[in-house]
Amino acid sequence: MAAAPGLGLRQRLGQSARITQQLSQAIGLLQLSNLELRAYVARELERNPLLEEAEDAGEAPGGADDSNGPEADDGGGEDGEFAFQDEPFAEPGGAFDDEYGGAVWRVSGRGGGGGFDAIEATLAAPETLRRRLEMQVGADAADPVERAICLHLVEWIDDAGYFAGDAALAAERLGCAPERVERALARIQACEPAGVGARSLRECLALQLAARGALDAPMERLLDNLDLLARRDLAGLAARCGIGEDDAAARVAAIRALNPKPGAAFHGAPAPAIEPDIFVRPRPGGGWDVALNADALPRPLAARRYRAALGGGARSAADKAWLRERRQSADWLLRALDRRADTILRVAGALVGFQREFLDKGVRYLRPLTLREVADAVSMHESTIGRVARDKYMATPRGIFELRYFFPAAIPATAGGGRHSAEAVRQRIRALVDAEPASRALSDSRLAALLRESGIDVARRTIAKYRESLDIPSSAQRRRIKSARI
Repeated sequence: MAAAPGLGLRQRLGQSARITQQLSQAIGLLQLSNLELRAYVARELERNPLLEEAEDAGEAPGGADDSNGPEADDGGGEDGEFAFQDEPFAEPGGAFDDEYGGAVWRVSGRGGGGGFDAIEATLAAPETLRRRLEMQVGADAADPVERAICLHLVEWIDDAGYFAGDAALAAERLGCAPERVERALARIQACEPAGVGARSLRECLALQLAARGALDAPMERLLDNLDLLARRDLAGLAARCGIGEDDAAARVAAIRALNPKPGAAFHGAPAPAIEPDIFVRPRPGGGWDVALNADALPRPLAARRYRAALGGGARSAADKAWLRERRQSADWLLRALDRRADTILRVAGALVGFQREFLDKGVRYLRPLTLREVADAVSMHESTIGRVARDKYMATPRGIFELRYFFPAAIPATAGGGRHSAEAVRQRIRALVDAEPASRALSDSRLAALLRESGIDVARRTIAKYRESLDIPSSAQRRRIKSARI
């Protein structure tokens, strides 16, 4: 029977990309933060006896003592198949250095030196609101019964600092008169921070005003009309309180300066300290040095002291196969860490070159930058640059920034000029708002016009978006706030 036309078996030679397990792991290592990388290496140290952690910060990755070098290996690898490679970090040079600001690559220990020494400090356990109130009640309440009632009521204080319980229910549970519970709650409300223990927003604000000596009859009436205050109805508030609009505006400003959640400051975990991955510091003769923070990197070594013993004890095929797999895994990890460090250094050096004006002059000179531009500069793929920029931080004389900070979006310039970065435009907006007169707040349209006059082509809706991202109120709100302060 004849075969159908067009069908048949044919051979074709071609190339295709194949993601191996080791390549996938190398990609994963590149995007790990320092904390995640240390955890990964710690797991490898536990599962692989042919790896050990360096005890001396001066030991290089993959290194070991000279007496147990690769030539001392008798682990049974054919033709040196399992010899560990002590490859140094590759250092770019030549034209790349000249083109991108003469940056120098190197690995730097102990915080990079030269003004970037790591600060070793210990943090005390954060003080909780409950602990603060218990200490004040214990010091102020001489009556042990009243102290016990106060300590019971402290358990009902929520994270915002409000009393979330019921005084009558507390009196029933404690077997005491409701008046004693009210007195105990009043004692808690006299504690710091002012406003704690309140049962409503009005009571919280009243306690804070009373602590400042500013709770008079007009202020009491103003607190009774918080709905008008929320609508910024100064005329209605002035009429309800029997005062002038100027006086009402000043009192509203005083209320807005209060803290509606007095306990919130005690329940936030301390911000974690950022450990920079890269240090950038100026050279004495000009230019910038780029260095890895070696103290933040794990330092696994080839445990050559165990290789001979393990290799000599391997007799069965299964033992030899296991040992071969452990050696290959250790060798791959050491080389993968070297390649990761080299890649991060090259990308950081390119960023320093592109953003040199930012380092020299400030945020207004932060230039727009894309992943493609950096990828072309270092001959890498865009996805590699994106992985390097993830959860990596660079310490510069202007502060510590995530690498993604150096990839701001572009805002076109007027009359065909150069582009401006979105971050630089945001800072220009903030500067214009800070300099505006109190009697004439700049609208979004006016801000857009001023920026266009300075060569930045930006729409009004973009101004509104950037203003909101900076937590800057609208022009009408700013006018009322500044007028109230006057």
